[in-house]
Amino acid sequence: MTSLLSVNNLSVQFSVQKRFATAVNDFSLNVEPGECVGLVGESGCGKTTTGLAIMRLLPNNGSISAGNVVLNGVDLASLSEGEMRRHRGKSVALIPQDPMSSLNPTMKIGRQIGEGLRIHDGASDAEARQRALEVLEMVEMPRPAERLDQYPFELSGGLRQRVIIAMGLVCSPSLLIADEPTTALDVTIQAQILDILDSLRRELKMAMLLITHDMGVIAGRTDRVVVMYAGRKAEEATTGSLFGAMRHPYTQALLASMPSMENTGKHELNSIAGMPPDLSREIVGCRFAPRCSFATDTCRQNDPALEGTSEHQYACFHPVSGPIPLTVRSATVASSVAPRKELLRARGLVKEFPIKSGVVRHKVGAVHAVSDASFTLYQGETFGLVGESGCGKTTIGRMLVGLETLTAGEVHFDGELVSAKGRKPTRESRRDRQMMFQDPYASLDPRMKVEQILGEPLAIQHVGSRSEQAQRVGELLSSVGLDPQVADRYPHEFSGGQRQRIGLARALALNPRLIVADEPVSALDVSVQAQILNLMKELQRQYGMSYVMVSHDLAVVYYMADTIAVMYLGKIVEIGDAEAVFRSPAHPYTQGLLDAVPVPDPAIAKTRTGIRVAGELPSAINPPSGCRFRTRCPHAQEICAAQEPQFRSFGERQEAACHFPMKTPVTLSVTA
Repeated sequence: MTSLLSVNNLSVQFSVQKRFATAVNDFSLNVEPGECVGLVGESGCGKTTTGLAIMRLLPNNGSISAGNVVLNGVDLASLSEGEMRRHRGKSVALIPQDPMSSLNPTMKIGRQIGEGLRIHDGASDAEARQRALEVLEMVEMPRPAERLDQYPFELSGGLRQRVIIAMGLVCSPSLLIADEPTTALDVTIQAQILDILDSLRRELKMAMLLITHDMGVIAGRTDRVVVMYAGRKAEEATTGSLFGAMRHPYTQALLASMPSMENTGKHELNSIAGMPPDLSREIVGCRFAPRCSFATDTCRQNDPALEGTSEHQYACFHPVSGPIPLTVRSATVASSVAPRKELLRARGLVKEFPIKSGVVRHKVGAVHAVSDASFTLYQGETFGLVGESGCGKTTIGRMLVGLETLTAGEVHFDGELVSAKGRKPTRESRRDRQMMFQDPYASLDPRMKVEQILGEPLAIQHVGSRSEQAQRVGELLSSVGLDPQVADRYPHEFSGGQRQRIGLARALALNPRLIVADEPVSALDVSVQAQILNLMKELQRQYGMSYVMVSHDLAVVYYMADTIAVMYLGKIVEIGDAEAVFRSPAHPYTQGLLDAVPVPDPAIAKTRTGIRVAGELPSAINPPSGCRFRTRCPHAQEICAAQEPQFRSFGERQEAACHFPMKTPVTLSVTA
């Protein structure tokens, strides 16, 4: 069979400060008609650069320095820019990583989607609009005719992603390059988008190059996988062979770094030490050798060639034999058996954001962000808050640390009332409750050095002299695994994982007893994610801290949390022991979230069935009556619209609010 796409000995260089960085080095790849090939690796390994090189969309300082890219018999690398425009969007299309930055905010959706058809096929405005409607229907866009006249900012992240896919499909390309198409999406929306891509690929007989760092997405969606490291191919095999019998230590380490709910115990995650090499400098030997536990002098002196068969290739002198056995990994994280001591109690939390209109700004409505949420957090434990974006998780976290006032309800900390309606927490009372923000780059002042960032809370709270504060900054950096010498650097001089460590160090500055971690690893590679999660666990054991872990990544929350609350549209719908909630959920929404989580095992991923949560989250301005989940629930009946469900017990430490739960409620005996 003639390959649809043949990338042969491709090299891509970038000019960086009078030096050249070879981001892709002698890389080859084939994609057959109708095939889905996964391209996986850490950030900076060359995945996105490869996709941009195929599309000829490299930035101004980048260029293809060697090799060719043959699509349908045409070498795209040798075409002029004018000739390439006739292929880009027509025979090969790209789904970029961030849809918001890729859509024109001043152009309506229908016109943006139809633009490619007008350019390539000379379609009229009416024909382009009709085709735009067709592809929006293909990507299962709710109310597609209405979306044609909307602007990108009027759509949610999941709907914008559908628009980007529709733009890629409008000219029926033979190859679709999907670059991290679901990275920033909730698991439910991610599952919907990936299902759509799968069905469209089969329906249109279209090939796809799926670029991602998520091994779970790769396992369930691809026919073949190529693993990249530092611009080179490390391993290539069919999906089943790669996950079941990988040969390269890097592939093995990537898989071992992922938290997974398939494990029977919460084992400490394996992490890959160090960082990828500087590609602007000459590299001698195997590129992975400085981070590889199997490396020898041979690896450090010689560059391994690709070996194996045409079905399974790998570049390694000391190949491994499949995944790391669970029993060989670090010891299971021990859970405390000491009596539980209450640290924080939240009762009836309500937060509404008023909507005002008119000249005098009258209140015309409200966003019901949190509605009557109650829970208890115990000393030294982690409380997980999970749910889709917009369900109120972050708002609760901000209420707990005093960054949001309460519309109603109370927050008690260590037995004292610290927050209530009309009562703002004092600066002193907030010392023990700190926030670790989702985006460390946005939350760290770019004009301040690390020593100033970490020293600021100490100065504000008048903790110690200047010399003692400087000493404390060094201790904080050491505690999060950074060299104290980096204190005089600015945030932009650090990687994403290092910035997240700095964010954690700032949260630790005042020795808090509670840290609210808001999506602390959502933007990180799995290897760096493992380092941060293991570090948080170790600091918790060392200092006896408690965490509130806010995340839409259920595998991360399962690894970290002792107790879990599942939120939907401002309400907690299920709460209980992490093992009970995740192993035997009572609420259909919880089951739907679990069924949407990508599993890094092809045998499970390609055969699993369960609840698919369809559609998008309803508006928090006018929530559905009765059970708020009923509009998306496969079990909903008339009573769900008429009556709000009350919490019922499903075990000693598990409760859920549902009229038609996934299992039978229990009646707990009450003893004096």
